[in-house]
Amino acid sequence: MEAVLDNCVCVWQVCVCVWNVFVCVCQISFCLLELCMCILQLSLLLFHWIPHIGLAVFIWQFTHRKIQLDANHIYGSKYSSGSDESKSELCADRKCTSTNYLDGTLNNLSCSTTIHNGCHLNMQRSAPVDPTKMGVGKGIAVLTSGGDAQGMNAAVRATVRVGIYTGAKVYFVHEGYQGLVDGGDNIRQATWESVSMMLQLGGTVIGSARCQDFRSKEGRAKAACNLVKLGITNLCVIGGDGSLTGANEFRNEWSELLQILLKAGKITAEEAKCSSHLNIVGMVGSIDNDFCGTDMTIGTDSALHRIMEVVDAITTTAQSHQRAFILEVMGRHCGYLALVTALACGADWVFIPEMPPDEGWEDHLCRRLTYQRSIGNRLNVIIVAEGALDRHGKPITCDIIKNLVTKKLGFDTRATILGHVQRGGTPSAFDRILGSRMGVEAVMALLEATPDTPACVVSLSGNMAVRLPLMECVQVTKEVTKAMAEGRFEEAVKLRGKSFENNWNTYKLLAHVTAPDMKSNINIAIMNVGAPCAGMNAAVRSAVRIGILQGHSMLAVHDGFDGLAHGTIEPMTWGYVGGWTGKGGSNLGTKRSLPASMIEEISLNIAKYNIHALVIIGGFEAFVGGLELVTAREKYEELCIPLVVIPATVSNNIPGSDFSIGADTALNTITTTCDRIKQSAAGTKRRVFIIETMGGYCGYLATMAGLAAGADAAYIYEERVGIHDLETNVEHLLEKMKTTVKRGLILRNEKCNANYTTDFIFNLYSEEGKGVFDCRKNVLGHMQQGGTPTPFDRNFGTKMGAKAVLWLTEKLKECYRHGRIFANTPDSACVLGMKKRAMIFQPLSDLKEDTDSEHRIPKTQWWLKLRPILKILAKYKISLDTSETATMEHVIKKRGTV
Repeated sequence: MEAVLDNCVCVWQVCVCVWNVFVCVCQISFCLLELCMCILQLSLLLFHWIPHIGLAVFIWQFTHRKIQLDANHIYGSKYSSGSDESKSELCADRKCTSTNYLDGTLNNLSCSTTIHNGCHLNMQRSAPVDPTKMGVGKGIAVLTSGGDAQGMNAAVRATVRVGIYTGAKVYFVHEGYQGLVDGGDNIRQATWESVSMMLQLGGTVIGSARCQDFRSKEGRAKAACNLVKLGITNLCVIGGDGSLTGANEFRNEWSELLQILLKAGKITAEEAKCSSHLNIVGMVGSIDNDFCGTDMTIGTDSALHRIMEVVDAITTTAQSHQRAFILEVMGRHCGYLALVTALACGADWVFIPEMPPDEGWEDHLCRRLTYQRSIGNRLNVIIVAEGALDRHGKPITCDIIKNLVTKKLGFDTRATILGHVQRGGTPSAFDRILGSRMGVEAVMALLEATPDTPACVVSLSGNMAVRLPLMECVQVTKEVTKAMAEGRFEEAVKLRGKSFENNWNTYKLLAHVTAPDMKSNINIAIMNVGAPCAGMNAAVRSAVRIGILQGHSMLAVHDGFDGLAHGTIEPMTWGYVGGWTGKGGSNLGTKRSLPASMIEEISLNIAKYNIHALVIIGGFEAFVGGLELVTAREKYEELCIPLVVIPATVSNNIPGSDFSIGADTALNTITTTCDRIKQSAAGTKRRVFIIETMGGYCGYLATMAGLAAGADAAYIYEERVGIHDLETNVEHLLEKMKTTVKRGLILRNEKCNANYTTDFIFNLYSEEGKGVFDCRKNVLGHMQQGGTPTPFDRNFGTKMGAKAVLWLTEKLKECYRHGRIFANTPDSACVLGMKKRAMIFQPLSDLKEDTDSEHRIPKTQWWLKLRPILKILAKYKISLDTSETATMEHVIKKRGTV
């Protein structure tokens, strides 16, 4: 019993201990709960007071900043000292991203200048803005001034339509600055339909005139009054340097003009307040391409088309009679048209103002013409720029040259002055796209401008539309004229820009150098691979002649890789490729066969013909074939030779290059056909045409032709099309037929969708459009691969061929080891491509990762960024990304700065 009692006592004690522990735990829990309640109360208290504290801090910072800025304004500071360092600090303080990309400083316009030849676009991110409301309450006027140029209408059309898209009121100013001064009916509000059917028209439909009244302050005051009365504070000027300089002067004295009008009682104080500043944006429209800061001005490419049409026609008659022809082209004091024409037609001589001929040029010219006749050429072509001078500043005219050739050589000679035919005709596809892109960028520049934004000009840099300070460009342009006047001709060529300089250097290589006496014992083979295209022959001609001038032996490989495997190889001489520049297709012959299945035969023939380097000119098959040759190097030592692939295909689908030889010619063919189809549709009314273009899976042709021809839609593989898209397009056309524009144009890339075929789309549109519009379809087919090469493709092919052989010459020196050529590094097999504005070599192996091999297209394609422009200009309600805006670039720097 006593033991039981002891056990009970123990149990009781344990229970007491457990109870004590439980009580302690509860007390700790209550303490923690009280602590949480305290923290919660403190948090609520802080949340209550934080806004008040933040507001107080903000007010203090704002007041402190204002006092500091006021002190700086009154007493001066490091920010107002004008030093580059202080400006950089102020710029950083304001998070300013617009810097001089040449030397990192902002320089005075009064200094001597040199042109920047690189391509760089500063972009800054901003909060997204609804683009359809950017222009609400704003007025935009567009005028064309000075000499007319093809493509101006495209720029006007884009300015009007994008302006309306943003919600702005857009006005035509007819007859240039004269219309701005006269006012009245010369300034009319534009509508969407009012710019229809003007894309394919040459000249300027709103008129252009030289205006003496605008040169006086009284005249500019009248112009200002007319703008103020209509609420226009944004002016878009399309013209040359003189027109743009006048616009800048107008902007600079705007405040003074408003005061004059106020004192005269012609405007009210409220009107002056609403129009307190004027924004100016320029687009350069000139066939001369004489404006520094842009690669091409609106109208230049079309003028080259007119010139080449005449040159091709003259060539046939000159060959028939063994004549010498002298052609004078326009350009004022700029030799761009003459220089590119000489390259594109393979002229024997060119006279340009930037580089007058050396002393004794008369004898040199006669020797060259005589030599050309001695090697079998039946004609001679000499191109003269209208501003051509000799070293003493005396003009060199067609008559002077004609008399020289006739008297000294006795050649039957004819002179032709092309004159204003160069300004006329339909604008090329390039000029239409250029004008459209510049028009879009100009509107955005106007609506993003502030009172402190300097007047800018929209320019082309490579494939980018950029904004440059207007007066910097004007100053550099004047610097060229000054350099020529002072005899600094080499500098004048450089000031014209990298493109001009490259053209001149290529021309000198091909036209003014005699073949070396010593041979290099190097054999370079040239072949065409893939589908034929215009411009291939120009590249072959250039490559052959540059190779001969380097002392190499040049070999022609017929029928692509098949010819290399079967040994259809023969030597080429200087005369062998004579007259090839203007010929379409492929004179060497081309096939789509790839080398993988015949590698052994190819390696044997490379050894048999002792081929040391290979130039492959062609499309995607050329790219893939080059890769297969590189892969086979591991097994076949004969394939360890340098090789270069030159992109040449209408599809423009080669990785490593923004452009391909032949694409421009195909694009112009499509555009011309679309113009004729639109004309037919406009006559019959209520008709929609479905056009199928080539390109494989690449939508370049369809997209760019859509921009150039003013299409309502362009279906491509890269931007998948669904039934909703087709439904939207049909509804769009149904609405369009209710307007005065009763026609439609739809472009479809041949492989955009396996199910939505051209026939399917045609049937769909025909069914849905019953009673409103009818449909027609056209498959353009292989006509896109034919035709005479455009000036762009001739010039592009010529420069690519020359650069490829010069690169191979240097690469062969690097690869020469132990008495033989051995090249097995990745950089010994490259694609020569145009990226932005530079021709660069990229290893084939590196480009493989950027290639969608299944669909034969690059994974990144620059032109896809232009798709929204196509849709906006066709009046689709789409959103435009405005979060990334272009900042102002600078084109000048002080001489002597590093």
